[in-house]
Amino acid sequence: MKKITIIGAGFAALSSVRELRKHDKNVAITVIAPRAELHYLPGIIWIPSGIRKREDLIVPLGNFFSRMNVTFHQGNVTGLRDGGRIVETDNGDVANDALIIASGGRFIKKLPGIEHAITPCEGIAAAEKIRDRLNALQGGTIAIGFAGNPNEPSAMRGGPMFEFLFGTDTLLRQQGRRDKFKLVFFSPADKPGNRLGEQAVKGLLDEMQKRGIETHLGHKMKGFEADKVKTEGGEFAADLILFMPGMTGNLWFDNTTLPRSSGGLLKADKHCKVEGFDKVYVAGDSGSFPGPDWMPKQAHMADLQAEAAAKNVLAELNGGVADATFKVELMCIVDSNAKGMLVYRTEQKNLMLPNCRVFHWAKRGFEWLYLRQYR
Repeated sequence: MKKITIIGAGFAALSSVRELRKHDKNVAITVIAPRAELHYLPGIIWIPSGIRKREDLIVPLGNFFSRMNVTFHQGNVTGLRDGGRIVETDNGDVANDALIIASGGRFIKKLPGIEHAITPCEGIAAAEKIRDRLNALQGGTIAIGFAGNPNEPSAMRGGPMFEFLFGTDTLLRQQGRRDKFKLVFFSPADKPGNRLGEQAVKGLLDEMQKRGIETHLGHKMKGFEADKVKTEGGEFAADLILFMPGMTGNLWFDNTTLPRSSGGLLKADKHCKVEGFDKVYVAGDSGSFPGPDWMPKQAHMADLQAEAAAKNVLAELNGGVADATFKVELMCIVDSNAKGMLVYRTEQKNLMLPNCRVFHWAKRGFEWLYLRQYR
């Protein structure tokens, strides 16, 4: 029996499992991850307002793995050997005939004083910290921003920061204390959100102006202090700082000979195959893929890449042609706790629809449907 190993338990990893089982009921699948849980990070934007709690966003994967006939290997990956055929972990080695790497990315924490900023997408605990800090503040300045990886334009995640920005504004208004706070959005980019398209940038900046949110844009980041954001264009005081830095590859990549992009991610071709390696594929945030510079690092894109990787793994194992590719597609709803803006972009079209209550509920409905398949 052929053995396929998948590293990770996030969107790309679990979509790989589903796609493999869709086409092959018998192949042996092993998933390696620290925990048999899916943490649905798109939903953390609703933790500060109380719309979601920790238990709403953590899905135990025991039932899913049982239904999919998956062996779970609990551990942290530490390296590879034998051209990827052996995955080394802190809980023993795992052999395979084919490997899909879907272990996500790592945020670049090099800015001086970055420990004073909360990085929301680090997980549920970070969102809970934001909730608690907001509840404790009686007033002041809240600074929210993001930056990218200068060596990897696609290795960034700015969308959630717009959601935390607008969601915080909405929450403070609902609590009747928005007048006690100043909200400042900052980014080294002149046009934050440019990867969403020109129409989206204008819509986002217009929304900030409408909500009375100040901006500090186009200045390279210098660092943070406990109560200050520092850029080459000046500094400003802040009582709470939310900051999303750019992304790079996992630390365990350093213990391998896997090819890396200039931004530290795994170099892959349009079929999601890692360059120069036999039957080793990558999907999601771990990979650097050919395509437009606006290619998103988001769950939807990870799912599409995972489907291509899974098809190609099976094709190779069965002696076929591994020619599946993925569509480059950005699809998101920028939510504000009560309304949402729909953004859609492909290489042929770019669409943005303005704030609407329907999109907020559509995002919540999608979450329910998506998680249902793993419960």
